[in-house]
Amino acid sequence: MIFIQMLIGFMANFTYLIGDEKSRLSVVVDPAGDVERILKEAEKHNLKIKYIINTHAHFDHTNGNKELASRTGARIIMHEKSRDEKEISVGDGSIIEVGDLKIKVIHTPGHAPESVCLLLDKKLLTGDTLFVGGCGRADFLESDPKELYRSLQKLMKLDEDIQVYPGHDYGEKPSSTIGYEKENNYALNFRTEEEFVQFMGKG
Repeated sequence: MIFIQMLIGFMANFTYLIGDEKSRLSVVVDPAGDVERILKEAEKHNLKIKYIINTHAHFDHTNGNKELASRTGARIIMHEKSRDEKEISVGDGSIIEVGDLKIKVIHTPGHAPESVCLLLDKKLLTGDTLFVGGCGRADFLESDPKELYRSLQKLMKLDEDIQVYPGHDYGEKPSSTIGYEKENNYALNFRTEEEFVQFMGKG
């Protein structure tokens, strides 16, 4: 597997290029902009971009969608609850196949109704659901802190050695593991849903 994390955009976004070494097919997750850089990275590794996958529809994660799709012919994939432009809708448990790679969609609403995480072998792309040392905001109009709490609890049931790759470079390091987050992330250490909701606030 070819797995490249790129820091792109004015909000410290992470964009991911993931490729299958055999077929040379690839996906771009959350193209935040700087399409030229993404294309150069794909060319360097001799990868054809088949899909664009968005972990959710906020503009800082979809900023490069249209240009990248136009220049590569890639099809845009989002969760079925997203109202943004897409060619393919997915739901919880959907599998996205890219050559021999299989990417599992985990619906994790809360930050946004359509938020998803993407599990590929031992790598988990968490978008704005889970950060290194924190979690996404829950005070947007369509956010729901109760759903975010449940989504985080869902992620914490995954194997502790799974690597966490967030949607922003907001932590002390660019990636971690489920086990590390269990031990060190304040957002995962509230005893009850009510405590979490009170802390996160809304409005």
